[in-house]
Amino acid sequence: MTENKPTLHPRNRHQGRYDFPALIKAHPELGRFTLTNPHGKPSIDFANPEAVRVFNRALLKAQYGIAHWDIPPDYLCPPIPGRADYIHVLADLLGEDTGGQIPRGAQVRVLDIGVGANCIYPLLGHSDYRWRFVGSDIDAVALASAKAIVQANGLGKAIGLRQQANPTAILSGLLQADERFDLTLCNPPFHSSREEATRGSSRKWKSLGKQDPKRRLPVLNFGGQNNELWCTGGEIRFVSQLIAESVACAGQVLWFTSLVSKASNLPGIEAALDKAGVAARQVVEMGQGQKRSRMVAWSFHDQAARRAWHARGKSQA
Repeated sequence: MTENKPTLHPRNRHQGRYDFPALIKAHPELGRFTLTNPHGKPSIDFANPEAVRVFNRALLKAQYGIAHWDIPPDYLCPPIPGRADYIHVLADLLGEDTGGQIPRGAQVRVLDIGVGANCIYPLLGHSDYRWRFVGSDIDAVALASAKAIVQANGLGKAIGLRQQANPTAILSGLLQADERFDLTLCNPPFHSSREEATRGSSRKWKSLGKQDPKRRLPVLNFGGQNNELWCTGGEIRFVSQLIAESVACAGQVLWFTSLVSKASNLPGIEAALDKAGVAARQVVEMGQGQKRSRMVAWSFHDQAARRAWHARGKSQA
């Protein structure tokens, strides 16, 4: 029996091959980095951080209307199609409690835990659904970069930013007493150490090295600061802590969510959800090419309470 691999979400704008002529028209600088891959198709060298950064800039401008985007050197440069998939899965999650009609507009508030220097989730979520975002991070440099992106694109009313002052906390102390969020999202550090992160990136680049042995491959995939790539205890510890901290603000958030890269971490995460006493949970498989991940979502509200939450949000819009 053949296993069906998850593919990009049907609403994802990045179906099929990239339209390089259109991307270069939107951002001519991309032409300097465009090459012909071994299959005779236009592409870029995804092992070149500068090429990836310029490619993302072109993609955001051509398909999302983001005119200005950049990140500091050595910060995480995200693969946009996979990031967009998370946003669309979140939209479906909200739609399940509203009869399949996806809530759109500024009445939907989303907290991005670990917004990063690239600010990618707020940019995509606002462009596709006009949601309002708050992005948090422990890294002042990352927040300054995200703020520059927001201001350059005139998105100050749609995207707010704040620093998590306690680097050992995730949610604790972050929310104001009267705040309510429909969603939280999080792309947690995958690895438990820098060494593990380096080994993981080395495996990813082996196929590129086989295609072109002359390439000088980077040590870490797409850059990334320590707190973006790894933390003590790795993904399982981070997500378990997020679940534990979510209990204290259970009434202020409709759905908490996180990406989970390693399926082997799911039993431990399920145990953490059991301990927290959640009212609802979901695991949604996601995939892009050879990469597979999943989103874990949990809520302390039963379905009737979630429907009432949405009804209240509509009346206040």
